[in-house]
Amino acid sequence: MAAIDDRIQGEISSNDVMLYMKGTPVFPQCGFSARVIQILTHMGVPFQSANVLEDDELREGIKTFSQWPTIPQLYVKGEFVGGCDIVTEMFQSGELETLLKESGVPVKA
Repeated sequence: MAAIDDRIQGEISSNDVMLYMKGTPVFPQCGFSARVIQILTHMGVPFQSANVLEDDELREGIKTFSQWPTIPQLYVKGEFVGGCDIVTEMFQSGELETLLKESGVPVKA
């Protein structure tokens, strides 16, 4: 399990915005992942993603790593933000934009 934790830690450390999702940004394979992609794209946020459907070890490992049972999972500057519901609420309230800007992540005006 240490290897997958090291991989996840490396990905979230080396990418300002990292999304663990089902599918890809071009072809999301669940509605929740699609919703987070829509939000990030709408905001013009540069991000990296990992498709948990391609890797069972990653799919289970990310849940253990974050102690969060569902996917998608969004990380900003190495910190876990949340899943679809939390990201959606933060977007609607303006809190997500504030978090991104305060973290130095470019956001479209």
